[in-house]
Amino acid sequence: MSIHHKTAAWQKSTFCNGASSCVEVAPLADGNVALRDSKVQDGPVLVFTPSEWAAFTAGVRDGEFDLEALQASA
Repeated sequence: MSIHHKTAAWQKSTFCNGASSCVEVAPLADGNVALRDSKVQDGPVLVFTPSEWAAFTAGVRDGEFDLEALQASA
């Protein structure tokens, strides 16, 4: 993990309600967006370009990743 991920301003979703099993997101200085598992803060980090992040969040809002949708497409 590069140093800018360690100093990033990580945030959990308000839907976590204090739970430890969440993802954290951070805007990076280069304009990209980082995503990590809140339980493994020194673990792997996914980095999205702004357009990738926009597509991902649009898919989440549209239900593209809901379990029922994934099972129906299998």
